[in-house]
Amino acid sequence: MLCSSSYCLFLTNASHCPHSPRKYYPKAPIGVKFGQSWSTIIANVSKSSPWHKEKSALYKKNSKQDFAMQTMLKDDSVIETVEEDAENLGIFTVDPSLLPYKVHFTYRSERYTEQKALIEKHEGSLEEFSQGYLKFGLNREGNGIVYREWAPAALEAQLVGDFNGWNGSKHKMQRNEFGVWTIRIPDEGDEPSIPHNSKVKFRFKHGNGVWVDRIPAWIRYATVEPNSFGAAYDGVYWDPPPSERYEFKYPRPPKPAAPRIYEAHVGMSSAEPRINSYREFADDVLPRIKANNYNAVQLMAIMEHSYYASFGYHVTNFFAASSRSGTPEDLKYLIDKAHSLGLRVLMDVVHSHASNNHTDGLNGFDVGQGTEESYFHTGERGYHKLWDSRLFNYANWEVLRFLLSNVRWWLEEFMFDGFRFDGVTSMLYHHHGIDTAFSGKYDEYFSEATDVDAVVYMMLANSLVHSLLPDATVVAEDVSGMPALCRPVNEGGVGFDYRLAMGVPDMWINYLKNKKDIDWSMKEIAHTLTNRRYTEKCVAYAESHDQAIVGDKTITFLLMDKEMYSGMSDLEPASPVVERGNALHKMIHFITFALGGEGYLNFMGNEFGHPEWIDFPREGNDWSYDMCRRQWDLVDTDHLRYKHMNAFDRAMNLLDDRFSFIASTKQIVSSTDEEDKVIVFERGDLVFVFNFHPENSYDGYKVGCDLPGKYRIALDSDAFEFGGQGRVTHDVDHFTSPEGIPGVPETNFNNRPNSFKISIPSRTCLVFCKVQEDSLGEDDTEDIVDEKEDPMQAQEAITAAEAKEDLIGVTEVITAAAAEEDLVGVIATIAAIEDFPGAIDEAEEGEDAIDDD
Repeated sequence: MLCSSSYCLFLTNASHCPHSPRKYYPKAPIGVKFGQSWSTIIANVSKSSPWHKEKSALYKKNSKQDFAMQTMLKDDSVIETVEEDAENLGIFTVDPSLLPYKVHFTYRSERYTEQKALIEKHEGSLEEFSQGYLKFGLNREGNGIVYREWAPAALEAQLVGDFNGWNGSKHKMQRNEFGVWTIRIPDEGDEPSIPHNSKVKFRFKHGNGVWVDRIPAWIRYATVEPNSFGAAYDGVYWDPPPSERYEFKYPRPPKPAAPRIYEAHVGMSSAEPRINSYREFADDVLPRIKANNYNAVQLMAIMEHSYYASFGYHVTNFFAASSRSGTPEDLKYLIDKAHSLGLRVLMDVVHSHASNNHTDGLNGFDVGQGTEESYFHTGERGYHKLWDSRLFNYANWEVLRFLLSNVRWWLEEFMFDGFRFDGVTSMLYHHHGIDTAFSGKYDEYFSEATDVDAVVYMMLANSLVHSLLPDATVVAEDVSGMPALCRPVNEGGVGFDYRLAMGVPDMWINYLKNKKDIDWSMKEIAHTLTNRRYTEKCVAYAESHDQAIVGDKTITFLLMDKEMYSGMSDLEPASPVVERGNALHKMIHFITFALGGEGYLNFMGNEFGHPEWIDFPREGNDWSYDMCRRQWDLVDTDHLRYKHMNAFDRAMNLLDDRFSFIASTKQIVSSTDEEDKVIVFERGDLVFVFNFHPENSYDGYKVGCDLPGKYRIALDSDAFEFGGQGRVTHDVDHFTSPEGIPGVPETNFNNRPNSFKISIPSRTCLVFCKVQEDSLGEDDTEDIVDEKEDPMQAQEAITAAEAKEDLIGVTEVITAAAAEEDLVGVIATIAAIEDFPGAIDEAEEGEDAIDDD
């Protein structure tokens, strides 16, 4: 059971983050059959439902129905099954306090079941329905290429491109009854009718007689003339010959117990002021991510977006990988390379809105169309006034086909391992979260403000993803904390695996900008980090790309500001500002990592305290790339302090690798001392102590724990290797003492049955692990070898073992290191014993060093 002492892990109080796109939505109609668009299916809900009146009105308004649909609605067995399933939702067992909202959950579950039943009836299955890319767009069928496009409002249509000299008079398309335009172009002998990598567009005439050219909605690649400023994009027919197709070589890595996610933007990952490529990112950046022991990469801005400064959130072409960084085959190379390193790859998918760009994007099809004929709602309901973007009509049959197929496309064609759904808050509510402060009251989540059409779409999407890839990881970017968002669909939940803990970075920004260190509240910090719903997992983060973009500052920049330019050299003592910045950067990230959720996320560069902000090329900065890059040389330069923060980031991840504490449901905050500025908690079987006091260090500080025995330091933020002052001795064993009456928590110390005493310096965090109580047994030496992976660390381990005059322990260290093929560790051990430091250098030169010695 997940618990946290006085902190109930129930409902988040996160405030609205002002930076990353949050999208918002309404209710709408559904079409049926291949290409058909028509009215919303609303039926069979209790007369007592607060939605009944609204639904009845919609039903009458949209009474022109297909016969097959009417037949389905008269199928009493289907209706009874739907009602019975909805009446027995497991979510009420998980959270009985949701029972007053049973009508809402029943209604939306019925809507989901009805929609899924319609899809199965008319499309075969949800899985078949999600393969729309095999029918729509440009596809090879037999000895020709077939192109299909849904454009109900078009009066005439043609396919134009390089293949016909942009003259569509001989390539006119035919319309079916559902507004789907089709053309089949036979091959000419052995040559394809449309050559691979040639430009194409959909040309159609709308109601006022004007012809327009648009990029096909299902296009798989789109490019722009690089030397023409502001040029329009072109669709590209992408069908490389077998010799040019990238074939995946490596299997997907297994799903980790807890995701440690490295959020990255490929384009801005170069150290140079330019756009980086997929292959350069794969070869240069992925090894860095692996070295810091992350287990997943989350890629931003993959879906094509014509405006680079949108950070990838104003998508124009949903099935096309951004051509700025290379071809679709290059992206496949990147993902396969990540898999070869044991890294899973998540994609930032934007289904919450679409770019308002009508020349290059999906919005270009919205010409003279009504709501039922469009990808988007019409009028105010279809436009996001804050983001200048279009809002999807999630109840439209063809919109469901398009978006669900889009999810499957990225999973199967590119081997992504899951998604981070952007702008979920916007999708969940008709008000889109605008000017809304969520306090945690259930009425804020379950009312007529809820966009049930969007909720049903997300339920369908999550069902599809987990059906296709049971081990997928799907994360929701939701600031509202809607209950049941991360519970399975069959329980009545929306089906996400994780929700981003978006209130956490807001808290840190507020503290750093508005509060003195001595005024930080330990109770508020612990409460914010643990304030999440029981059984619904969160991915915690101290800062993401939101906190780094222009107009804001990274945590490091907030802490040290101008001294990042002058005080980061290790060749001189750190100033008080730099010393504070280094210490708090580590503590803020680590307590978020350890206490904030069941997963962790870091944005590219923040692991080593990247200075400054991110500013994409735009008119306001004269289209400069100077701030749209990552300065890897800062962490690679040995005399700069950035390496210390990077080393601590790596150590955090290694600690979780070793103890799997993030995935543990055992989470207990035992002390939040406002006077001492100390937080003590347990996660798994580890004991964490954070001393946030700016001045006070404590000797003999008493901390409570669950398990009795001997404890040792597993991680120390004040260690020299992390840029600290080395004020803590690591070769001291801490033995517990029993507290109070066994089984009577109120008689214990801070409600813990045992305690031990430690030394904890100011602005330092320590982690203690329980070890066997014999002097230095086999388990202990294995732990040392696991933790000490470089010569200096190995030497420290041996020194500690020698101090105990435990020659057997020394031998076991050598044996264990050799078993792990850790040659550096073996030679370092020998060097420590024989006082032969030169052997350490030789060990790093290769296996021959063993023979030399």
